[in-house]
Amino acid sequence: MGSEAAGTSDRRHVEEITAAVVEQAGGPFEIEQLLLDSELAPDEVLVKIAATGMCASDLHVRDQHLPVPLPAVLGHEGAGVVSRVGDGVRSVVPGDHVVLSFQSCGHCPQCLRGMPAYCSRLVELNFSGARGDGTTALHRRSAACEEVHGHFFGQSSFATWSVATERNVVKIDPELPFELAAPLGCGLQTGAGAVMNTLAVKVGESIAVLGSGSVGLAAIMAAHVSGANPIIAVDVKKSRLELAVELGATHTVDALREDVGARIWEITGGGADYVLEVTGRPELLQLAVGALALLGTAVQIGGVPAGAVASIDVNALRVGGRSVRGTNQGDSVPQRFIPKLVEMYRAGIFPIDRLVRVYDFAEINHAAADSSSGEVVKPVLRMPA
Repeated sequence: MGSEAAGTSDRRHVEEITAAVVEQAGGPFEIEQLLLDSELAPDEVLVKIAATGMCASDLHVRDQHLPVPLPAVLGHEGAGVVSRVGDGVRSVVPGDHVVLSFQSCGHCPQCLRGMPAYCSRLVELNFSGARGDGTTALHRRSAACEEVHGHFFGQSSFATWSVATERNVVKIDPELPFELAAPLGCGLQTGAGAVMNTLAVKVGESIAVLGSGSVGLAAIMAAHVSGANPIIAVDVKKSRLELAVELGATHTVDALREDVGARIWEITGGGADYVLEVTGRPELLQLAVGALALLGTAVQIGGVPAGAVASIDVNALRVGGRSVRGTNQGDSVPQRFIPKLVEMYRAGIFPIDRLVRVYDFAEINHAAADSSSGEVVKPVLRMPA
């Protein structure tokens, strides 16, 4: 590490890395060698990536349902070992094991209130394909040093190395396997956080979760830990519903064969206190509202294509005192919430391992296909040594 490559950058440190690049909308992930400018700004952290989760947002961007400029290196659930840190970094040191999460500025009103998931610069810092100053650390090996968009969620972890920042790295127990740590950075903290942070679900309150993928199952596990009852899992795949029961759901609803709203009302005796819409299908938000009890709350979690809209029965809100809100990253402060999830895993009440299937990095397109088909709940890529 720390080698020089003349003419590639104004930065002194230039590393050769292996990364998966999306070249065009709907195209495959193409593994190639890139150059990483790793002369660190004061707040930056260089991480050797050991494993990274694959999330639906990666596939939405690959297919350009979310407008991140291409070509790009995606990946936003990285885990690895700190190699170097910028002069201003104090919370981690070389050798620390870390999870990489979303990026935030740290200075806007929302960040200063302890709500970084609603950072004023969230879209820019996580989806622009560049650092906050417009630069990118990734380049191709060519005379023109063609830039490749990176810094996706402040990390672009579909690569062997990542330049992150102090604000989006979280120190973790070095005994936790990287393959289990990685998904905590986005999907699992989002589902669990929606229950424990956004809603602060209490013992005996009822909850229905529309969608039993990794985010939905994390929500179900968190609801079980919180003492919710009943906990209703809704999905179209029998295997997902069976897993949901093993992870804490008290009831299941097969959306292909049952009237979801009617079943939730039947199970709860008048509607659920909370309904989480995790699928990212806008039309299901109306169903979520219709399945609420009086004074209940529906939460939209699932990522949707840009510009998507949903219809809601306004009278159901007004007359019943019901409410609808969105949540991003489960209202989490990663440096506080991810260690809590690790403690829950250690205690045997948040079994991450039941969700994960590990793939070699070279199998990234296989992992993406299995994720899209529902064959696997949470793909995790193991990076080459």
